[in-house]
Amino acid sequence: MAAVKALREPCCRCGHNIDPNLDARHPMSFTLDHVIPLSKGGSLLDPANARSMHRRCNSSKGNRTAPQRPLKTSRDW
Repeated sequence: MAAVKALREPCCRCGHNIDPNLDARHPMSFTLDHVIPLSKGGSLLDPANARSMHRRCNSSKGNRTAPQRPLKTSRDW
């Protein structure tokens, strides 16, 4: 987890930066997302199965594996 966090990559779901100084309980704090969820056989220790995500984005993703439409950052007109 520390290696992924040290990369300081943006959230892979919404694309916004993740503040590494936020308290771990903050909704916009860093969490480690598993591309293939552990509940569906994903590897806990495989670095290729790990990516950066906001806590809120990760919670809303749940254990889904299918790509979702990215969250909107502006309105479509």
